[in-house]
Amino acid sequence: MNMKKNLFLFLLITGLGFIACQSTPKGDGKTFGAGVSNQAAAEEFASVMEKLNSNDSMMVVMKGKVTGVCQAKGCWMKLTDPANASQEEMFVQFKDYGFFMPKDLAGHNVIIEGKAYKAMTPVKELKHYAEDDNKSEEEIAKITEPLVEKKFMASGVVIVD
Repeated sequence: MNMKKNLFLFLLITGLGFIACQSTPKGDGKTFGAGVSNQAAAEEFASVMEKLNSNDSMMVVMKGKVTGVCQAKGCWMKLTDPANASQEEMFVQFKDYGFFMPKDLAGHNVIIEGKAYKAMTPVKELKHYAEDDNKSEEEIAKITEPLVEKKFMASGVVIVD
């Protein structure tokens, strides 16, 4: 009897822990990964993009507007300048594949912390991301050249709205 009781309690606690760890789709201040050490110090998106013109990489806290999220798992997102959504985008991945974003986060503002850098993305990888983003076969077929991109490896993300 005691063993059944212990098993039940274990399963109950495990289940509640699993539910508690699930991310909510949106919400002011919702934190992912390690969070952000100093939200007040967040740099503007345009400023970081400009600095990457003359630097290969830098550690930074940055503001951005989510324009897209991996629709397979939420394992990457794209950001742009919240002040001007028609500006250049930055591709964001998450450190050690350790956390994911809600798939319906596009349109929301975030603050991210981590490493901004420039990198060459091979055609195969670009096509994979296009598939994750539910692009058509025609759009994917047009990807024929590698792309030098400004990217971000986030250790933490906070949804600010």
